[in-house]
This record gives sequence, structure tokens and C-alpha cells, in this order.
Amino acid sequence: MTPAARLSAAIELIETIDADRVPAAKALKEWGTAHRYAGSGDRAAISGLIWDVLRRRSSSAFLMDADTPRARVLGMLKLERGMDADAISALCDGSRFAPEPLTEGERSALAARSLAGAPPHIAGDYPEWLDPHLAAVFGEDRVAEATAMASRAPLDLRVNTLKAKREKVQASLKHLGATATPWSRTGLRIALGADARNPGISAEEDFIKGAIEVQDEGSQLAALFTAAKPGEQVIDLCAGAGGKTLALAAMMGGKGRLIATDRDKRQLAPIFERLSRAGVHNAEVRPPKGDADPLADISSSADLVLIDAPCTGTGTWRRNPDAKWRMRPGALEIRLKDQAEVLDRAAGMVKPGGRIAYVTCSVLPAENGEQVRSFGARHPEFSIQRLNETASVLWDKAEEFESAALKLPEGWLMTPRRTGTDGFFVSVLKKA
Repeated sequence: MTPAARLSAAIELIETIDADRVPAAKALKEWGTAHRYAGSGDRAAISGLIWDVLRRRSSSAFLMDADTPRARVLGMLKLERGMDADAISALCDGSRFAPEPLTEGERSALAARSLAGAPPHIAGDYPEWLDPHLAAVFGEDRVAEATAMASRAPLDLRVNTLKAKREKVQASLKHLGATATPWSRTGLRIALGADARNPGISAEEDFIKGAIEVQDEGSQLAALFTAAKPGEQVIDLCAGAGGKTLALAAMMGGKGRLIATDRDKRQLAPIFERLSRAGVHNAEVRPPKGDADPLADISSSADLVLIDAPCTGTGTWRRNPDAKWRMRPGALEIRLKDQAEVLDRAAGMVKPGGRIAYVTCSVLPAENGEQVRSFGARHPEFSIQRLNETASVLWDKAEEFESAALKLPEGWLMTPRRTGTDGFFVSVLKKA
């Protein structure tokens, strides 16, 4: 397919997503099935266009002064891809499979209009109802922060220190352009271009042998901030597919007791194979069984309880831009209730002197600092660990990280703009 034909396909797909109200991933999959002549490169390029349109949905429509699929695609080409009116016009020449030529209004908008004067939620590309929440944490910087959250994310990997060293894995993944991550001493990063294909990490020998896992650097840091140690009893209370469970296991060096559970046993399905591949032998997975508590025997005995809390996922918008436009206020209220419940549950598991690591992939104050403060009011025996103590696990990078991340009274907030990671909040609470 020509670049112009790919652009036409993207416009048609946005029309389908709008008309049928379907998730973008589903629409792309169905399009690929119906257009088998399109090669992998075509599908990757069209997917890139769709995701970029979703990233810049509001700002592109504002730029073009029209909220149509075509307008959003054209506006995205200028805002996200940096193309000028002439370059866009060359693609829209009306030839076979190409979009119709630009109208005078479209050319004028591309040449003269900007985001000057756009409201914050338009310039930052997020739902208007979230503006007070983002203003509360970022203030006047919320447009810049949200713009970074709408950027394209790299592919981050965590090297499994139970099986390999970062330097060796980096050398073996040289063909993918892997570089060391800025903060995590076990992280590697692969930059992805606008039309990049999936690098197929699962087919790499290092992945098959359990030497690497896909994990954003912010998630790696969240695990590091727990300061899990060999010999401790550690509970991963919201383990899901096991990303942070695996990171904790590596930090513990195979020594101690690691228990992983989740209230939704379906989320735990991938964890068994992942633990086996990673060579983890000190982890026990406890899926829920009916109304019985799988952790009924754990009472005031855990050194560490990790809560990778259920949240709105606002910190992961750059990886899933479709999600922010589908998010509704009611979802936040449900998550706040879930978070309070899991925090209260964890409180009874921690022994004196032990700690809770509360983590969200959200940037919203209600899910982060406000939730921690509410927990502290209910459980005064817990206190917030000092920020410099948690950052110290980064050793030589600690001071640099403290200057980059957002310091909140309750913990660290990482963002794409500040730390180059997904948005993560981490608070470590110590029991007296």
C-alpha cells in the first residue's frame, strides 16, 4: 500500500470507530482480517496512524476547526508527525486509493491555525471532566504534562537478574537498538518510530530463556522502591499477570517467601508460565476460591505487602490512548472504593516494623495522595516513609531522580514529562 492509501484506510477506520463505538484495537483487528492483502508493514503503519489520531483527538479537531475523522487525521499529521500543509497535500491528491484533495479551508487551517487559545483539556488532549483533577496536581503545567502523556511510548524491558546481566542482554539485543534505561539498573529501552512494527520480543532467545520481560521503567522503579530483600516474607496482593511479582522475586534473589494473589483469578492466568520461564522457585500463587480468603493464614507477619492498586490507568495513556476517551467519572469512584478496601486488607497482614508499598499507574490525586492520607487517618499506626529513603535504592541516580520526579507529601509521582516513564505513584507506609 502507498502512504496515501494507508492514510485513506486510517480515515475509514476512524469513521468505523466513531460510528460503531468500538475499541480501536478491535476495529484494527477486524480491518486486518478483511484486508488480508495488506502486509505487516501496512498494518503497523495504519495502526500507528490510528493511535496517533487518538492521542491528538481534541487538539487535531481544534486545529482544523472540524471534529470529523478526516479533520482529526489531517490535524494529527501536523501536530504529531510535524508535516506541513504542502506535505499533507501531496498525500491527499485525489488519485486512486488516496484521500480527496485538501479544500481551501483545510489548507488554510493547516497553514495558519494553532493551538493558541485552546482550553487546557483541548490543548492537552484529555476529557474535560478530568481538568480539575489534573489542575490539582500539575497546576499550570497540566497541558505540558498531558501532552507528554499523549506521546508515543518506547518499549521497555526488565532484565531478570536471576538469569542474566544487563550488559550481556543489551549486547544480544543490539539488532533492536536496545539501550540502557536512565533510572533502572535492570532496564533496557527500544525506541519505536511512528510506523514501527512490533519488534516481536517474545520470539527473542533472551525472552524464551526468561532473561527479559516487557515492563515499563516506571513499573520497574515502583518495584525497586519497595526495597524487597532476600529472606523476607513478601505479599503481592494485586499481582495480576505477575510483572511486579517477577521483579520482586529477582530482588529477593530466590530467598524468602513470596506470595502472589489477586481477587480476579483470570488476571493470574499468565503468571504461572512467567514464573517458570523466569526461574522463580520461591513464589507461591494463591488464586481466590469462592468466598474463602486465600491469605487467611497471613496475619501481622509480612515484611512487605505490595499493592499494585486497581486504578483508572491515567498514567498509561501513551500506551493506550483509546482508554482516556472511554473513561467516565463513575469509573474513578469505583476504583477509589477498591483501593480503600485493599489498603485496609493489607494493614492486617503487615508485622510491626513492616511496610506497605502502595502503587498506582495513575496521576490523579484522589487515587494517590488523598487515598494515602485517608488510609493514615484510619490506621495511625502507619507512617509515610521519607522520600529520600525510597529513592536511595537508585544509588548514584537518587539525587538526579529526586530533581526529576514530582515530590508529593505522600510519595513519588513519575510522569512521561518528568522521568520519561509511564505515570506511576509510589508511597511506602511503615508500621510502627
